[in-house]
Amino acid sequence: MSAEGRPPQRAPVWYTAAWIAALPFVALYLCRRGLRQREYFRHWGERFLGAGARTPAPLPRDARPAPTIWIHAVSVGETHAAWPLIERLARNHPGARFVLTHMTPTGRAVGAEIAQRLARAAGSGPLSQRYLPYDLPGPVRRFLRETRPDVGVLMETEIWPTLLHEAAAAGIPTVLANARLSERSAAKAARFSRLFAGAGANLAAVGAQTPEDRDRIARWFPGPIAVTGNLKFDLRPDAELVARGQRWRARIGADRPLWLFASTREGEEAMLLDALSARAGTEMASPASPASSPRLLFVPRHPQRFDDVAALLVQRGLRVLRRTQWESPFADPAAPDASTVLLGDSMGEMPMYYAMADATVIGGSLAPLGGQNLIEAAACGCPIVFGPHMFNFAQAAADAVACGAARRVADAAEALQALGEITRDAALRARMRTAAQAFSQTHRGAANRMVAVIEEALRTPPGQTATASGLRRRSSPTPS
Repeated sequence: MSAEGRPPQRAPVWYTAAWIAALPFVALYLCRRGLRQREYFRHWGERFLGAGARTPAPLPRDARPAPTIWIHAVSVGETHAAWPLIERLARNHPGARFVLTHMTPTGRAVGAEIAQRLARAAGSGPLSQRYLPYDLPGPVRRFLRETRPDVGVLMETEIWPTLLHEAAAAGIPTVLANARLSERSAAKAARFSRLFAGAGANLAAVGAQTPEDRDRIARWFPGPIAVTGNLKFDLRPDAELVARGQRWRARIGADRPLWLFASTREGEEAMLLDALSARAGTEMASPASPASSPRLLFVPRHPQRFDDVAALLVQRGLRVLRRTQWESPFADPAAPDASTVLLGDSMGEMPMYYAMADATVIGGSLAPLGGQNLIEAAACGCPIVFGPHMFNFAQAAADAVACGAARRVADAAEALQALGEITRDAALRARMRTAAQAFSQTHRGAANRMVAVIEEALRTPPGQTATASGLRRRSSPTPS
């Protein structure tokens, strides 16, 4: 029951009806995406029916040597952020079973890497992957029956009313981890305040990234909210990828600065290319030293856009060398030449790209898209520039600027100007690198705080869930 003694809050009838009406359009969307990413044609049973690969039935809860922990991570960023939780929970509970769910193929691909990493850890239990079913009662119940988690962990912004009701009715405490809610998203949610309040009443606890996130989430969640920090700070760059990036940079030469445009979103490459053209025209009137002309590296956020960005660069008259072609041309010390634009068309190698760069522009921030993760760049010691739209990482962005690790600019032209200033001034660049690494280290520890919240939910007896003042009882048994 809820904190006020009410039973789990069911999603309204209109919400379920809207999902049923939307299913044909969802199928068309998957087919459209599947034309570019074949993975979207797979696992429809998981998405529409909640039916996945059969796993051995777990023991009754009171007889289990270790729990089953379900973590939902939508896509790449959330899946990466889930790793520190999985690592610590596996250490705390040897043999624990993990179920990792996603909504995108790229998230699932990163999850497969996490499964391999976990399998190499001594004493760790298995990790299985599925797509989370769409938010309808039948598929959700089937998913919960097949996976039978002891606790559910939803990453960042995943509030699904039917899922939360069915988990609550089944006696499964569900925690919202690494939670964030921008003011813009809060305003949108206010239009459906009753829907979100009902869904929030079914959560066991929330771990918010910042005090501001906590205050906004408290508008619809009545239970305990801990400020745990951002899990992405606890992700340490892969040392091998960093070393590989340094080797690539040595091979192409440090005679010219390298500007990285990281995790760019649709429309931003054109903004940057227009600004670069305008900058080139200005420099023709007042020529700069050839050694100051930067090498350019674009890394689009989504893999389905790799070909589109390559085509755009070619249309602008540029020679493009893709990451998948690097091995052969880079073997020749004379290649690539200064006019070649590099394109990072690979997944999971961002630390390598940051290690190559003298400075980076963070994508999603020039267009009103909320920005992409700047924390990984900071952890790699890469000086950061971002645009005016960082509302998905507002606190981290403000903190990075305040400590000297980053610069905020108004548009693409100012971004290029900032890159030029950073790369021309070696002392400034060194200060920003040091500040970025210190910024990253100072904010670590969120994983331990978030694990403490999850552990409290795990310690709660079946049918109950913890609150700040004690336990609230849930009325229905675990699914059988």
